[in-house]
Amino acid sequence: MQMMRAAFYEEHGGTDKIRVDEIARPEIARDEVLIRVKAASLNGFDPMILEGSTDLKTPLPMIPLGDFAGEIHEVGSSVRRWNIGDRVCPFPFIASQGMMGETRTGAAAEYVAVPAVNLIRMPETVTYEQAACLPIAYGTALRMMYDRANVKPGDRVLILGATGGVGVCALELGKSAGCEIIACGSSDWKLNKLKALGADHVIDTSKEDFEEAVHERFGKPSFFGGGGVDVVIIYIGGDTWVKSLRCLTKNGRLLTCGATAGFSPEEDIRYIWSFELNVIGSNGWLPPDQVRLLDMVADGRLTPQIHAIRPLEETASSLQQLIDRDVFGKIVITP
Repeated sequence: MQMMRAAFYEEHGGTDKIRVDEIARPEIARDEVLIRVKAASLNGFDPMILEGSTDLKTPLPMIPLGDFAGEIHEVGSSVRRWNIGDRVCPFPFIASQGMMGETRTGAAAEYVAVPAVNLIRMPETVTYEQAACLPIAYGTALRMMYDRANVKPGDRVLILGATGGVGVCALELGKSAGCEIIACGSSDWKLNKLKALGADHVIDTSKEDFEEAVHERFGKPSFFGGGGVDVVIIYIGGDTWVKSLRCLTKNGRLLTCGATAGFSPEEDIRYIWSFELNVIGSNGWLPPDQVRLLDMVADGRLTPQIHAIRPLEETASSLQQLIDRDVFGKIVITP
């Protein structure tokens, strides 16, 4: 049995449950490849899976992290078109198994086995660290902004939680589309980074109520049109839900792709019918979206925001930093 180093936990709890040790290296089926992981990145769901706070059936022991990039180390007997040494950034949702790092073991390890059908080739000019940032957070933001919200030049877009992976990418994509961006953050250093990325306006949610700030700066929405913002990007939920509705101009669009602060908020449907609002769900992304993102990075249209690049041994402390909300963009682990 061949071994590898990995970060993993055998029971749910805090980051103290994570350890790095030698475990069995995965063996591949005939339709799979074995990938030497060069870089993997953290996402907002990683702490929730660790804590066991979701309804997902998480296998234990669990190796966290769903996003990763690397090179093919071994090829299954029935695999065609792929060779040892090929640079890949796989689509991390595995058919019948689910998302890596959630219901299927993840990529905080030296090696990962994945079906060949999940492979996506990396452009030569994209680094492993850049590619590892893209699938889950950036893929979600791309589909939400371009396909579901259909943002266009001149749209005024409010992004809640703008300093996370999804929020940062939504900001970059919105600016590329010619939108006016209002980005929310909770500390001066994060707000400064949002401005540097091109945010037209920032709201410090540790000091300001974002609803009041929007009404003060852009006017209170009117039944007859005007005031407020055209689009709200919200993956927080909780008590920000109704406030977000109150920020939208007539016929505005509220885009939701998650509920990290609670999935069962209070509702006020008066705003939905009175202002003829559009509540639009966006669930994940597809492999062509991931290819598009890699191409955007390759030609310089998109730059993944990397907070830090750390060794495998710092997986637990990096997850704690994410829990403490002391991160801007993505933390990358290099096994």
